Amino acid sequence: MDKLTAVIVGFVVLILAIAVAISYYFGILFLIRLVLGLGFLSLAILFAIMFGVLVYAKSRYSLLTLVALLTSCYAAYQCYVWSNPLHVAYVIALYIIAAIFSLWWISEPDLSFSERLRSAKSLENSKNYRAAARKYEKQNNYLKAAECYIKAEMLESAAWCYERAEKYDKAAELYEMLAKQKNESYYWKEAYEFWKKAGDNKKAAECLERYAEDEPWYWEDVAKLWKEIDEGRARKALQKTLEYYLKEAEEEGVFWEDVAKTYEELGEHERAKEAYKKYLEYCLKEAEEDKAWWKHVSEAYEKLGMTKEAEEARRRYEEYRSSRF
Repeated sequence: MDKLTAVIVGFVVLILAIAVAISYYFGILFLIRLVLGLGFLSLAILFAIMFGVLVYAKSRYSLLTLVALLTSCYAAYQCYVWSNPLHVAYVIALYIIAAIFSLWWISEPDLSFSERLRSAKSLENSKNYRAAARKYEKQNNYLKAAECYIKAEMLESAAWCYERAEKYDKAAELYEMLAKQKNESYYWKEAYEFWKKAGDNKKAAECLERYAEDEPWYWEDVAKLWKEIDEGRARKALQKTLEYYLKEAEEEGVFWEDVAKTYEELGEHERAKEAYKKYLEYCLKEAEEDKAWWKHVSEAYEKLGMTKEAEEARRRYEEYRSSRF
């Protein structure tokens, strides 16, 4: 038994021992009154704090919290005086009913009282599609829920339901619609991900291409997708990738490696070599401050076919590693 378990067991045993002792000396009724009284007192403190916060926030629920505070205070008082013990039972019953009602209310968010009492089919027939969709969703009937959400023009909720129903192509189509309607690139990425799940790489590539127009660091991923489908479009995406990396390399030299790799993909080996030279210059400069960079220096030399220099750089990197361990 570990220390934490031992402490918990010891605490439980202590509580039970105290309960037995109180029951023995003062009677079982006194123990019940004490437990209930402490419980209601704790609730009263909690409701008092909640009431203060809700009043400060000007919430409409502050009145309900006040009722709960007053009833818990009254129940705690009755546990002390025990003049009307039946009233304590009434308060307990009230709390149980309130808890059941709260769970029921929370289980169907955003629905009015009348909507909660009606069936999903009834709500759909009356063209209350939003409420019907919520009902169908709760029943795990995600296809019907999605259809109702579409009629209610709640496309994101419909897409989520299609995802739950594993109708990824339907979800992707809705995200494409959202991307066009709202002119937000985020939805193109969502559409790409669902077309991939649906196994349609061509449409996935088209959507990711649209996303990359706003987020250019994704052009490399676009090129990888098109490489399996259309070499011409893959090459165009690689050209876009190159434009992005060249721009970044002018600001941060570490991107010259990505420039070089992209040139290699395009078959422009001489330009790739020139980019690797610039990457080597950057690595050598970094290695003066951080010897861990000798590893990258070695890799750059290898790409340039400078074997002896690569071996020397690797040796210096191994010396650095040995000095650290």
